[in-house]
Amino acid sequence: MLLHNNYAQVGQPAPNFTATAVYDQEFKTIKLSDYRGQYVVLFFYPLDFTFVCPTEITAFSDSYNLFSQLNTEILGISVDSEYAHLAWLQTQRDSGGLGDLNYPLLSDLTKSISKSYNVLTDEGKALRGLFVIDTKGIIQHAVINNLDFGRSVSETLRTLQAIQYVQSHPDEVCPANWKPGDTTMIADPIKSKEYFKSI
Repeated sequence: MLLHNNYAQVGQPAPNFTATAVYDQEFKTIKLSDYRGQYVVLFFYPLDFTFVCPTEITAFSDSYNLFSQLNTEILGISVDSEYAHLAWLQTQRDSGGLGDLNYPLLSDLTKSISKSYNVLTDEGKALRGLFVIDTKGIIQHAVINNLDFGRSVSETLRTLQAIQYVQSHPDEVCPANWKPGDTTMIADPIKSKEYFKSI
């Protein structure tokens, strides 16, 4: 596995990029900076026409409205060409394809984006990296799975909700397994005891 220093890091600006994407059966040029003012879930996957990948990609698409309601765009990216993406999108789900998606699939044929997010393997595939980027372009969350097991859409959504909560309530923090409506904690040595007494 290839690891880099001084690349994408939580708490730092997300590396900007420009890429060709497929969306609504058309090729489009997408810049990460175009989404400033929105949250972005950016996820990498190894290759088109594989096995675990379509389960993740379609699961995010099926939950797209939940993310959209939270002012969040989803971007999927792999080292395949835009032409491979298009062919996969034009293949129906019951044949291992994607069908129509509610968000763009980006091409990283040069592998420069995967390198900048530190997910590129020595074999030239992208690990299953997922990054939640806030409205100011700062990476707030990152998780990287190895190739053979998929990520949780529901956990990504929960993490996004926690990020948005603490950003709008700067004196509060979210404890383990927090979900909207659960009790939070005041980030203070004395006031935090109120939370611990409640559990």
